[in-house]
Amino acid sequence: MVSTPDSLPQPGQPQTRLRAAVIGAGYWGPNLARNFKSGPDWELAAIVDMDLARAQKIAGPLGDVPVYPGLAELLDSTEVDAVAIATPARTHHVVALQALEAGKHVLVEKPLAASRELGLQMVDLAADRGLTLMADHTYCYTPAALKIRQLVADGELGDILFIDSVRINLGLVQPDVDVFWDLAPHDLSVIDFIMPGGLRPDTVAAHGADPLGTGKSCVGHLTFALPNNAMAHINVNWLSPTKIRRMVIGGSKRTLVWDDLNPQQRLSVYDRGVNFEKVSTTPAQRTAQAISYRLGDTWSPALPEKEALGLMVAEFAASIREGRPSRTSGAAGLRVLNVLEAASRSLADNGEQSFVAHGNVQLEGIR
Repeated sequence: MVSTPDSLPQPGQPQTRLRAAVIGAGYWGPNLARNFKSGPDWELAAIVDMDLARAQKIAGPLGDVPVYPGLAELLDSTEVDAVAIATPARTHHVVALQALEAGKHVLVEKPLAASRELGLQMVDLAADRGLTLMADHTYCYTPAALKIRQLVADGELGDILFIDSVRINLGLVQPDVDVFWDLAPHDLSVIDFIMPGGLRPDTVAAHGADPLGTGKSCVGHLTFALPNNAMAHINVNWLSPTKIRRMVIGGSKRTLVWDDLNPQQRLSVYDRGVNFEKVSTTPAQRTAQAISYRLGDTWSPALPEKEALGLMVAEFAASIREGRPSRTSGAAGLRVLNVLEAASRSLADNGEQSFVAHGNVQLEGIR
């Protein structure tokens, strides 16, 4: 079934609430805690952080939710159905394995893990235990991304010819990852979400620059092929004084522009493009190019005002209850990891094409 805002789990459906704990009280943890607290599907059972004072600052306004210094203390003290991991990427693997071993469903902030190998271990263990492993690819649950997925699935754009995504701003230089691992997962997860068949390029090429001498790429360009000889390009940048969040999806019928910073018109669909036909001009069937340009209307789809994180935690609950993979499953997180690892290899090889690891196709149906 096509994912649309209306087809996602909707608030207000009375059921026994699931109990969740948020692991990590840093940048993203408070957002997760707030949505688990306010969502009708969940009871926020605990917040876990080594810095108890930081955890208590979040827990107090949410009703003095219990806090614990570690996952082991949580598991020894209270019953939970699931944990949401919002710790540094290098720790996702060990925390997720500990939770899965304890029989808990797991939601993991992007990226799924620090490497494909570690991500595979998480996905395999979840499959063995019959548990839901879900990647928190939040942008996939925005009303805009859900609408784009619907338009692509319905053939409204035609065949995809190119995707060009720009995600730049004056951002925080991360201590443990480069700009590709920090920002590109958002764009890669959306491409995986909207493209039929998901994100499966054979090779990628990445070019990065470190003009500040930080020891990691602060500016980057990532390119890879899409089906039918189409192409995707992602531009990420920590150093731009201008913030841009824009994705352009060019199709054979129409072109769509998603401007995430324009709340009045996030999506614009342009009935404009290039028509190309091959025309036989001689008995020998030589072909000439017949090109014409189409200039039609522009329209903006109406989008509901719903918080992406609220839809995401509702989807997490639905996937657990229905025993099905979530729309951003562990397998989806692994596909994004595959591309990020190939991008890192390409960077180390001065931008040469790098093969993307695939395989383990049996994982596509896992939870």
